[in-house]
Amino acid sequence: MRRPVGPVLICLGAFLLTLAPMVRFYVADQVVVAPLDRYEVTRLESKNSTYYDTAQLKLRTGVTLLAETTVRGDVRANGNDDDIAVWDSSTDVYDTADLDRPIQIQGFRIAFDRRTSLLVNCCGVNVDGDGVRMSGYGLLFPVANVEKRDYRFYDMATRRPAPMRFDAVDEVHGLTAYRFTQTIPLTRIAAVDVTMPAELLGLPKGAGDQRVDRYTEASNTVWVDPRTGIPVKHRKNIRSTLRTPDGKGSVVVTQADLITVDKDQRGLVDMANGRSLQIDAVRTYVPGAAILIGLLLLLTGIYAAIIHRAAP
Repeated sequence: MRRPVGPVLICLGAFLLTLAPMVRFYVADQVVVAPLDRYEVTRLESKNSTYYDTAQLKLRTGVTLLAETTVRGDVRANGNDDDIAVWDSSTDVYDTADLDRPIQIQGFRIAFDRRTSLLVNCCGVNVDGDGVRMSGYGLLFPVANVEKRDYRFYDMATRRPAPMRFDAVDEVHGLTAYRFTQTIPLTRIAAVDVTMPAELLGLPKGAGDQRVDRYTEASNTVWVDPRTGIPVKHRKNIRSTLRTPDGKGSVVVTQADLITVDKDQRGLVDMANGRSLQIDAVRTYVPGAAILIGLLLLLTGIYAAIIHRAAP
């Protein structure tokens, strides 16, 4: 006697209908998080820049600067707490006329919640080796949940959070991105242990050597994929100066308008598109397909069972 297929189809359909919410609400919760092992190298370029060459004691103008940033996840630094990601970032700034010698090196470590992207204070977070307390967001916006509103982002130069304001919707290489801007006002960030000649600071030669402090100001713009929270383009218009305490004397240390190079923008857009596909798969495509196929199998199984019972 031929075995009825109705119960089998009903069981398969019921299984898929049970699987759908599990994928949507459990599996998605495990997948839609920032990675622990992120590795990324991006380059930003600034034409017509200015910087003070400490090796030659000379102010160089009209140069092209290249900032190469490497972000690397430290998968063992979170104390076995997989809800926390720890990423190290280092930036080497070069005069493109001499790519063998960086003119500036910066580095920091952040730790953040993998689901919300909010910074946490653990795991040796630091800026240039100095322990700090961070708050707000760091390198990422909320994972797969970026809204048209303002966010507080931690600024590594001033070591304090500042608003990152929603500005507009733009297109970056075919991707619809949210544009955010952050303004860092002129801020004293450090005292300098050495004095500088008055004429170098624009003061009369007879004024003698002057004590100076280091200041920074910046306008930061970031274009973000709202589907994933991944920034796909950066613009960092920065100005770093040495100033006398009374503000009358100053000299530019670095002035640059750094923009992510086109090739790396395209790479980041490709990364965002791939990540968005993964998110859509676990949030929509797989659960939706499971519901559709599950219902089809369930109804087919019920129909087959009815026909089998009705058969003589």
